[in-house]
Amino acid sequence: MHKIRKLIFLTILLSVGRENRAQIPIDSVGVITIGGIKQFVSIKGKDNSKPLFLFLHGGPGNSVISYAEKFTSRLQEHFIVVQWDQRESGKTLALNRSSEPLTVSLFERDAHELVTSLLQRFHQPKLYLAGHSWGSVLGFYMAKNYPELLYAYIPICPMINQLESERKILALMKEQAQKNGNQLEVQELATVKVPFENGEQLFFHRKWLLNFMGSKAKITRNQVVEWSTTWLAIFNDASKENLLETAQTLRCPVYFFVGRKDYQTNSSITKAYYEQLRAPKKSLFWFEKSAHSVPTTEPELLQAIIIEKILPETE
Repeated sequence: MHKIRKLIFLTILLSVGRENRAQIPIDSVGVITIGGIKQFVSIKGKDNSKPLFLFLHGGPGNSVISYAEKFTSRLQEHFIVVQWDQRESGKTLALNRSSEPLTVSLFERDAHELVTSLLQRFHQPKLYLAGHSWGSVLGFYMAKNYPELLYAYIPICPMINQLESERKILALMKEQAQKNGNQLEVQELATVKVPFENGEQLFFHRKWLLNFMGSKAKITRNQVVEWSTTWLAIFNDASKENLLETAQTLRCPVYFFVGRKDYQTNSSITKAYYEQLRAPKKSLFWFEKSAHSVPTTEPELLQAIIIEKILPETE
C-alpha cells in the first residue's frame, strides 16, 4: 500500500470556547501516489474529526474539482469532503500520464487504494462514498468487494445496465424522429450502433439525447471524437456489466439519487434494480427537476438528503 507522500494542509485553528474541543478546518490540495503514478486530490471540511466523504466523478475523464463547491459547500460542515481527479483526468493528467493501459479494473484498484489511504491518514474505519455516472462503476466495485469500508454508498445517476439503457433511448429517439418527420435525426441515428463503434456514433447519440431530454448543454463532434480516442473502449467495457445479474446483494447501506428525466443512465432501469436489490438499508430519492446532471441541477436537495436523512441513519 502506498502512503500519502505529499499533502499540503492549509488549516486554521478555531477556538470555540474553553469548555469545547477546538475544531480544525481543513482546506488542502495534494498529491497521492496511487497505482504507481501521482494522483491529485482536494480535501475540504470545517472539522477534521468529521467522517470522510469521497466523491467519484463521472465521464470517464470528467474532473469536477473546479466546480465541486456548488454541490459540496454544505456537506463540508458535516464531512471531510474529498474530490479526486482520476488518472488521465484534470490535474492528475497534468502531473503525469498513466503508466498502464486504461482498463476498468485499473480504475477500480485505484479507487480501493485511495479509500484505504484516506482511512489510514485520517484514522477512520469507514467513509461515505458517492459515485456519479461512470463514477458509480467504481463505487459499486467498492460496495460489492469492500462493504466493510463504507458507512454508505450513494450511486448518483448510476450505470446499472448501460448497454440496455443506450438501446432503450436509441429506440425512443428513432421513434420520435420518425413521428416528427425530422429527417436529419432519422439519418444520423440510423448510423448508431450499441455498443458504440466510434466517436461519431456516440456524438449523434448524445446530440439527439440532449435534445430529447430538453437539455441546454452543447457538445461538438470534435469534442466527442477526441474524448472517444481515450475513453470509448473503457466506457464500452464498463457498459457491459448488468448489476441486476451481478450485484443482487450489497452488504452496506445504499442510497440511490436518480434524475426523473434521466435517459442517459435510464431511470427506469435504476428503479428496477433498486426494487430487487437486497441491502442492510436502501432508499431511492427522485430528483424531479434533473436529467443526468443531478449534482449541478439540484445541489441543495442532494446535500440536504445526505445531511438530514442518510447521515442520521448511518453515522
